[in-house]
Parts: sequence; structure tokens; C-alpha cells
Amino acid sequence: MSCDFTTTSYGKFILAGEHAVLRGCPAIVFPVKSRGLTLTYTATDEPVHAGFEGSTADELHLLFWSVLEQGLEMINKPIGDIRGRFQIDTNIPIGACMGASATLCVATGRWFVSQGLIKEDELHEFSCRLEDLFHGESSGLDIAVVIAEQGLYFERNGTRKTIQSKWQPQWYLSSSEQLCKTSDCINKVKKLWESNVELAKRIDEEMQESALDALEALQLNEERGYPILRDAINKAANCFREWGLAQGKVDTHINALLRAGACAVKPTGSGDGGHVLSLWKQAPPQDLAFDLISL
Repeated sequence: MSCDFTTTSYGKFILAGEHAVLRGCPAIVFPVKSRGLTLTYTATDEPVHAGFEGSTADELHLLFWSVLEQGLEMINKPIGDIRGRFQIDTNIPIGACMGASATLCVATGRWFVSQGLIKEDELHEFSCRLEDLFHGESSGLDIAVVIAEQGLYFERNGTRKTIQSKWQPQWYLSSSEQLCKTSDCINKVKKLWESNVELAKRIDEEMQESALDALEALQLNEERGYPILRDAINKAANCFREWGLAQGKVDTHINALLRAGACAVKPTGSGDGGHVLSLWKQAPPQDLAFDLISL
């Protein structure tokens, strides 16, 4: 029997570990509770249909049906068997490296659980397979933090640890005003591995150091942890530059934040667009020409 259902899944930002996480390196990731997607399902006798609200409603229309149909195909269930109405509302921009695809996949996966179509312990793997539609190869990182709704130390081999930070950094997200496409960024890094293994390996090692240093910084007090976190973010930023994933408007935006007083700035997510993460020692000035999302 179909039953009514509602869920909210939240966006994310990656502190360190992007791309290298695909090859077994650790990553540090946190939810963004001010950005989310709410999926509501009402059981009816009518054929399945859906409504969408938010600034990305038109794009969500296409994405949702692709995700739902993929999920149904994975369990060998025809879409004609589904009855009822979905309503999806979101304030997460698409192509902004804030986890829009992961929030949609997890929310849809939770609906499958609620209807008894998959088991609760299958949610992570099921959602990852849905996210492959967007990324080509999901590391599972975004899916893990969207499900957990708290900061995570993540390794692709299944290691996940909740992060309990001993202090609250003054860090913010802001948009570079350039769209990113995760699959293209992943392929760009893969091509580097094909053309220059020594360089690619060194960058992965540097990103791994960044993630481990960032974790250490959050587990110290602010006085000791701040300079370590600052250096870790800058180290991760350098990895993006070496990958060629901090160009154009991303580079311009990073430099504007640094001129405004940010102590460290890096792309967050796949890079080459989307949002960037900035760390500040003092509160940012009020007259910035762009919006900062407090974390």
C-alpha cells in the first residue's frame, strides 16, 4: 500500500578531499542546513504526477523524472504501477557544487524506503547508483553527508566518522557565478592521471594532507587550530589550481575574497565553477559585492 511521505535533505560543502576521494583518500564534508530540498508524496488513485517549486523548478522537472525512472528500473518496477502526487521544493542551485543532485537522490531514495521498495540499509548504495546519472561515478561522499546530516570524515572504503569540532570557524560559501559540471571535472582529473601520473599522484597526496590537517585543526582549540585550518584550506586550493579547476570566474572570485580580507579560499565540490569556501579571522566587511552564506 502506498503511504503519504515527506522528507527534507540538506546541501553540503566539502572542506577538503575533493577528487582524491575517488582514489581512496579521505575527505571532510559538512551539511549546509540553510539550503535544502523537500520532497512530499501524497498517495492517490491517480497516475503519478509531480509539482515543483523554487528557482530551479524547470530543471528539477527533468531531473526528478530521470531519477525516479532510474530507481524504478533498478528494482524492475514499471512507472505505471506508481500512483500519487510528488511535490518538490528546493532552494539549492543546480550546478553550484552544493549537493543538488545528492539531495534529490537521497530524498527519492527515502521515498523508496518509505514505500517498502528497498530496505533502509540499502539507502546509501541505492542513492549512489541514482547519483551516477549526474556524475558518471559517484564517490558516495555527497550521499553520505546528506544522509548523515552532520559533519563527516569519509573514505570510499566505507570508513565514516562523525566530526565533533571544538570550535566554530568563521567560514562562508559564496557563488563564483560560474556553473560547474562534476562529470567534466572528474574527467579532467582522470586525463591528468593518464598523461602525468607522477604529478597526479603528488596532487592527491597534497589533498590527502589537507583533509587530515583540517580534521586535526577542528579537534584542537581555536588558537591552535585556526592556523592549521587556514593552511589546510590553502593547500586544498593549490590542488584545484594544479588540476586546472580554479579558472575564469572562480579565480576572479577567489581573489576578490582574498582582497576583502579572507585568510584562505578554495573551490568546494568539483571545482571549475559553483561555490567557494572562504575562511575569515574577523567578520567579513558588510559592503561586499556578493552574498556570503554563513555556515
